Amino acid sequence: MRRRVIVTLLTSSVFLLALQAVAFAADDGEGLAGETDDKLVTFFGLGLALGFTVFVIVMSALQGALERRKQAKKAAALRHRIGW
Repeated sequence: MRRRVIVTLLTSSVFLLALQAVAFAADDGEGLAGETDDKLVTFFGLGLALGFTVFVIVMSALQGALERRKQAKKAAALRHRIGW
């Protein structure tokens, strides 16, 4: 198991290092979204903040629903065992 992890990490590192030079040499360093300005960086940061907030809210609601379902299943098993 440990050997597989080490091989995977080394392979990933070599692959990323091989592509690094190509990424920096393309289009004079300009990314996929074009020239990066303050407006783009601000909106990206705002999107990250809102995205994480929505993610936490949705996952908390999902966890609450699953917890209620688990408790209902435990209560049903207890009622069945006791005979109510």
